[in-house]
Amino acid sequence: MSNLIKNFARPDKAEEVVTFGSLDAPIQELLKAAFAVRQHAYVPYSGFKVGAAFRAIPSNQIFTGCNVENAAFTPCSCAERTALTKAVSEGAREFSVGAVVAYQEDVFTPPCGVCRQFIREFATDDIPIYIGQALDHRLETKEEPFHPDDPILSTSIFNLLPSSFHTYRK
Repeated sequence: MSNLIKNFARPDKAEEVVTFGSLDAPIQELLKAAFAVRQHAYVPYSGFKVGAAFRAIPSNQIFTGCNVENAAFTPCSCAERTALTKAVSEGAREFSVGAVVAYQEDVFTPPCGVCRQFIREFATDDIPIYIGQALDHRLETKEEPFHPDDPILSTSIFNLLPSSFHTYRK
């Protein structure tokens, strides 16, 4: 019975909105990397750009990805899956933290359901996920992508996908 409870994905902490300035430098770096790669998104159909970044362990290397659309829609690739697939193709299999950056007015844009399951595949524990809003006008004015008082959603894969399916590979 104890393995059943141990393997039941429950969040370590509740979701909360924090400010960019309150985050440690490595988390700020991850959000900035997600913002930067978002600019490479190929989105001729929706115009909805997303960037993602994940920090691999034990290397601490950051892997980034953007969304890539296709006229057939089914073969589209979300930013989160692009980043993780890139990481796996280069030998990374475990991650300590992730970040997702997109823009919708007055709302955070968390990973879609497929991406949540994809992230969970490589999360042996509850990893934090930070979600920020990309304000593109800051590119035009050459401002930093995030200001210290910008809100960031601090969540985790277990919050985003509670009671999730996992193979519990060894």
